[in-house]
Amino acid sequence: MTPGPGGGPGAARPVLAEPTRAVPIDHFSAVHLAAATARTLARRCGLPGALPDRAAVVASELASNIAKHASGGSLYLQRLPHGEGLEIIAADRGPGMRELERCLTDGYTTTNTLGAGLGAIRRIATTLTIRTRAGTGTLVCARLAPPHRTTDAERPVGSLCLPAEGERHCGDAAAVALTDRGLTALAVDGLGHGAQAEEAARAAVRCFHRMPDADLPDLLAAAHRALRHSRGAAIGVLRLRDDTLDYCGVGNVRVALLSADDVAHRLSGQPGVVGWNMPPPRVRRLVAPAGTTAVLHTDGVDQRWSRDPEPFLLRLPPPLLAAALVHGFRRGRDDATVVTVKTPQPTAPQPRPPRIETPQRPR
Repeated sequence: MTPGPGGGPGAARPVLAEPTRAVPIDHFSAVHLAAATARTLARRCGLPGALPDRAAVVASELASNIAKHASGGSLYLQRLPHGEGLEIIAADRGPGMRELERCLTDGYTTTNTLGAGLGAIRRIATTLTIRTRAGTGTLVCARLAPPHRTTDAERPVGSLCLPAEGERHCGDAAAVALTDRGLTALAVDGLGHGAQAEEAARAAVRCFHRMPDADLPDLLAAAHRALRHSRGAAIGVLRLRDDTLDYCGVGNVRVALLSADDVAHRLSGQPGVVGWNMPPPRVRRLVAPAGTTAVLHTDGVDQRWSRDPEPFLLRLPPPLLAAALVHGFRRGRDDATVVTVKTPQPTAPQPRPPRIETPQRPR
């Protein structure tokens, strides 16, 4: 792991992330809105040169695909969960793509159009991740990062944060930090809705960014002090390092550990409210073998998703898993936040080159 609260020397200074922008693609007019939103967010993320216009192309192509071929689709646009850049995720409940590799080829089309589509997105995006299933739908994540920060787009971290339907303010928040002590993720649910809940959530995130490598109980204790004059919040924080996961939470924030075949563990926070009546926080440690995915979410995502999930859901990469949970299991009347992180697969040892000995000439 790299040191420092922002992910190591030269890392970007932590920014209080804004809620995810959701653009429902229920009509072709939404394609223009998606493109304009992507361009604006890319500029706010500081993407240089032509990258904001390229982000608009990516959003336009993904939205057009949903409008032409699918139903129940949306685009989710936001800053990268960790680092510098923009993330554009498309999720739908359409028929899926039967020939994904052909769809990624320039010029391929099923609707007699120019066929730029996914081929253009693959050329533009820093990273492109797609999962599709016939009869279920398609999930696409395109990340765009500045040329000097391309590794930020490759991190196996996903996060979405959405306000309740009809709300301008979001009482949920999330943050991720990479330090010597591991990857630490935070999910906050400010009590109630509106501006006061949002301020409580933001205060917790500011506190987290000041001390992301602290012991987890100390993080919650600091948040408790910071939120004393606020509405209070439910907070869950996890730390993933090597093959272990530590979780510490108060209130209705849940964590689940997923293998490729099942949900291995489910935990919820201790009863209480951070900022008001928080009990002494305790840490629960779980074994997290390589390839395990940890999901941290507020109660704006229906916990029933974890009771009998399909293998397709369990095996999604973190960015797509976060989108699938929000898109498929969000409670519209509540703010909703999901953070997903994955333990790295062990690196295969590189074979040593054969030793070559040069015979010496006899003297």
